[in-house]
Amino acid sequence: MTNLTGKIAIVTGASRSKGIGAAICRSLASAGADIFFTHWTSFDEASGTGADKDFPQKLCVELQNTGVRAFGKELDLSEEAASTRLMNLVQEKLGPPSILVNNATYEAPSNFRTLDANILDKHYQVNNSGTLMLTMEFARRYEMAFPDSRHGRIINLVSKGPDPNNLAYIATKGMLIGITEPLSVGLAPIGITVNSIDPGPTDSGWINDEIRNHLLPLFPTGRIGKPEDAARLIKFLASEESGWITGQLIKSEGGFIGK
Repeated sequence: MTNLTGKIAIVTGASRSKGIGAAICRSLASAGADIFFTHWTSFDEASGTGADKDFPQKLCVELQNTGVRAFGKELDLSEEAASTRLMNLVQEKLGPPSILVNNATYEAPSNFRTLDANILDKHYQVNNSGTLMLTMEFARRYEMAFPDSRHGRIINLVSKGPDPNNLAYIATKGMLIGITEPLSVGLAPIGITVNSIDPGPTDSGWINDEIRNHLLPLFPTGRIGKPEDAARLIKFLASEESGWITGQLIKSEGGFIGK
């Protein structure tokens, strides 16, 4: 059984009850990790999935009731110095973290007719600049806090595939895929592994009946992916048992044949 007791994990993008971020928090907490999660309710209010306004507070209580420490914070990763403010707050509330799950994302439909510099920049600011600056700040502080440890973990949630209506999203997530291997080489000497997970289409609240009927035949397992599927893999990658796995893009999508 995976044991993360005594570990402190940051999970970005845990805003909704049915989301992957919430499932990750629950999974890591079930293994004993203390959790600090971020959410961005204002974005959810404007996005297609909608806001789950009271959920972050409920998630804190839910996690605490399992016996771990848990805190949440509204955070827009595109804001200047967001990564420094977050890391300062995590250390103040919980202590130095050793696990970072980059799940927060900006996504707005864009195709070759609608994609412009403004749309691309909004995706870049969160999916690339904000995520990478948080990753660098995490790694620098990990090196100082755990000079003799081999249990640093960075896990990115990514996406790829032939979706012509999500060009900016796929492009910016592709950058995270591209940096996974070289970053893993750079951080290996200080005891941090770096991996990326592509969960494929996941029923996290955005799938309606029309989309479901389209996707189901593309899953040979006979069902669409659930947030818990990705969360179980992340719990393993956060554990001691995964220490020899780094620099990888791992598909966790049930044999999905749509890409």
